[in-house]
Amino acid sequence: QVQLVESGGGLVQAGGSLRLSCAASGRTFSSRAMGWFRQAPGKEREFVAAISASGDNKYYADSVKGRFTISRDNAKNTVYLQMNSLEPEDTAVYYCAAGRYRFITIRPSDYAYWGQGTQVTVSS
Repeated sequence: QVQLVESGGGLVQAGGSLRLSCAASGRTFSSRAMGWFRQAPGKEREFVAAISASGDNKYYADSVKGRFTISRDNAKNTVYLQMNSLEPEDTAVYYCAAGRYRFITIRPSDYAYWGQGTQVTVSS
């Protein structure tokens, strides 16, 4: 069992930055890929970024590429999402997820555990 707790969300002006953190419990964190997803009001949950279990491989949605950076610290059981140059379109609830596998995947069904989400609001 893995429990995930996100933090770092908030209200920021367009062009600003936020850093999301996701702390994981359990002993399997370092053997799982981790992902960030988001869901805006009235929209489906969408993939944002993922990182492999080792941290060597990363993948981003086109909409955030070049602005967001995913990283992880396996010693601290924590995954991060650094978000720069934020846009109003980035407003959503952001969810951290722990994968079933070591490798990167963008499919929500490949993630076994989910956090409760943290709200990110970007004002124009």
